[in-house]
Amino acid sequence: MGEQVNSPARILTASLVGTTIEFFDFYIFATAAVLVFPHLFFPTSDPTSAVLQSFATFSIAFFARPLGAAVFGHYGDRIGRKATLVAALMTMGLSTVMIGFLPGYDTVGVFAPLLLAICRFGQGLGLGGEWGGAVLLATENAPPHRRSWYAMFPQLGAPLGFVLSATSFLLLTETLTNEQFLSWGWRIPFVSSLLLVLLGLYVRLKITETPEFQKAVDTEARVAVPILDLLRSHKRALLLGTLVALATFVLFYLMTVFSLSWATSKLGYSRERYLEIQLIGVAFFAATIPLAAWLSDRYGRRTVLLIATACTGVFGLFFEPLLASGLAGALAFNIVGLALMGFNYGPIGAALASPFPVSVRYSGASMTFNLAGIFGASLAPYIATWLALNFSLAWVGYYLLAACLLTLAAMVISRDAELSS
Repeated sequence: MGEQVNSPARILTASLVGTTIEFFDFYIFATAAVLVFPHLFFPTSDPTSAVLQSFATFSIAFFARPLGAAVFGHYGDRIGRKATLVAALMTMGLSTVMIGFLPGYDTVGVFAPLLLAICRFGQGLGLGGEWGGAVLLATENAPPHRRSWYAMFPQLGAPLGFVLSATSFLLLTETLTNEQFLSWGWRIPFVSSLLLVLLGLYVRLKITETPEFQKAVDTEARVAVPILDLLRSHKRALLLGTLVALATFVLFYLMTVFSLSWATSKLGYSRERYLEIQLIGVAFFAATIPLAAWLSDRYGRRTVLLIATACTGVFGLFFEPLLASGLAGALAFNIVGLALMGFNYGPIGAALASPFPVSVRYSGASMTFNLAGIFGASLAPYIATWLALNFSLAWVGYYLLAACLLTLAAMVISRDAELSS
């Protein structure tokens, strides 16, 4: 009976469904931070300042994520992966639904952005505990030499969540007037995410604990305070893992949040047209994730990540020539950039989990991923907008190149076993 419950299809579905929901929730906030929140929550500022303030609110979740990693990681390493994943999903989901009911600045004044910031913090707290647990759910049930392939399934939640988010906003844009969209239409994706959360909870309540965690329970291998043991005994893996994931985060949030904002505000694209372009790029993102995972199991995660990061750095040099050169250039920009994202993102889950023993693995994988989110993603749209406004769009590409150089340095320092075991 236990074997049937923990079948590969059930495990991989549970890991994929959860991260799809989590990333859908996260992306609808990112899209609204560009299209809606500057008008609704920051209307007293000039347009550029309003966008920057909206991006600052967007960044709050990334600072909440390490706290979520510590809290949910503690319980994930102490009481189990399954119960903790359910709690993380509920935290993220309820925070998202509440955003759909928030009053605007015109109704409650300065309390509107404050309430938005609180809900955004809740989103980050939940996601801080979600990703690491989903990766462990997959990898700790994986056969030998297939960990990258299994760990790829929660990674597919990123492009699937983006497709759901972008499609939702496209449908709303095409069926509502701009006034209707800004008044109430934007709230629909946030409120409707409740249905997805209920689906995710149903799937996750059907799974059983991972064999590796159960073995740690049986052999009394758990530690009393996982985060303290992590900081005391695994500082090298924590630091290198953070830097290894850095470029992946910078690339993704430049390709999605920043480019959507810049293209619709400075390059003359309508939000419908640029979302359609992004959806084409996301198809390549989704396609290269499993390809990267297969290559990683065959040739090693470190090798695949080294090549992908080096190519991403080169792509940074073509950031302005592609994005600012018309429709064909924008399409090539999204296809190449998001395909590279897939090659970076596909192996990163297994790579970040592998250096840590099972007793602190939930905490370790979650913390490295979310620290990389702080340094690589939280302020990426803000920094990129500031660089483009004060220097040129080319400097955004240089910013991406600098992140890639830091990631490459961390990979060179890392031993192959630390990323590929």
